[in-house]
Amino acid sequence: MRITEKVIAASVFAMLAGCSLFGSKDTKNQPAPLVELKGGMVPKTVWKYSMNKAGTAVFTPAISGESVYVADGDGVLARLNAASGKEAWRVKTGVDLTAGVGTDGEVVVVGGKKGVILAYDANGKELWKGQASSEVLSSPVVGGGVVVVRSVDNLITAYDAKTGVKRWSVARTTPALTLRNAPGMVINGPNVYVAQPGGKLLVLALAGGLQRFELVVGEPRGATELERVTDIAGTPVIFEKDVCAVSYQGRVACFDATTGAPHWSKPTSSDVGVAVDQRFVFVSDDKGEVAAYSRESGSNAWKNDKMSYRRLSTPVSFGRAVAVGDYQGYVHFLSREDGSYIGRAATDGSPIQSDPVIAGSNLIFQTQSGTVTALAVE
Repeated sequence: MRITEKVIAASVFAMLAGCSLFGSKDTKNQPAPLVELKGGMVPKTVWKYSMNKAGTAVFTPAISGESVYVADGDGVLARLNAASGKEAWRVKTGVDLTAGVGTDGEVVVVGGKKGVILAYDANGKELWKGQASSEVLSSPVVGGGVVVVRSVDNLITAYDAKTGVKRWSVARTTPALTLRNAPGMVINGPNVYVAQPGGKLLVLALAGGLQRFELVVGEPRGATELERVTDIAGTPVIFEKDVCAVSYQGRVACFDATTGAPHWSKPTSSDVGVAVDQRFVFVSDDKGEVAAYSRESGSNAWKNDKMSYRRLSTPVSFGRAVAVGDYQGYVHFLSREDGSYIGRAATDGSPIQSDPVIAGSNLIFQTQSGTVTALAVE
């Protein structure tokens, strides 16, 4: 499974080669063949835009108003019209990028090689350049006048969004082994919610970095360090008054976003994030199964096991469907109500690892080869 390829030793911030440390790929768990579809939903490709390859990084498009911002591993940052895909501008940062994109519509931020942080205005003009303490894999987030960056040594730092002056920093310990992924962050009101190694969700005040509270999504269990890896996967999602997240070898859980009071949790294991809508919380687990849980009670509503080991992306609730990408660049559409297969669309044949985003009536995916695709459904 891909998960053993993403586990790293964290001491001295040395990023050891994951799969060489823990063994070769599992040859028994082969990806399930594509399910034959008869009728159902027919997704339409609205537009495509070509970026360069992501390399070992994962770049998630960022939406603000009518614009979508995209980046790639070769250092290109672009702003597109989210409805048409028309390019507004495209700049070469001059640095190989490793993380992004974060924006509040006025400031656009990406992370570069060796921890470089680059901030631009909405017109593509460079505002400032900063330096993180180590490599940056998580997309920076922008809000409340600050840019928040998490580096792989688990130092969380806030910079003034307009000037790049450091406002505050919070250092957190890192377990001996962690996933080489990009634990996400989300800003909501006066707080920033930071996914953590070890199954914790840290909530900090944007104004000064003071800890509001800490939530336990997954608790380390097992006799070995590898068995005890339980990092939060993907980006926490805030929907109305709930904040929900999922961890590897842990749980999917929802809490009160204001107080941290737990609502419910269920055992699962995922190395990508969750999706939340009015009724459900959706999870793609590390075996390739997609499950829906009641947002109110946590009871299991349905599970689809027809995509086993297809290395699924974070799902997204999109109209009457739940969409999820896979390792061959396919986007699968499942019924939101019962999880049955209702449609499929192809992109460019390369893995979809970044989170899908919604812009108006378009659903946008970015592949590891750099194709940005906007899909629409009836």
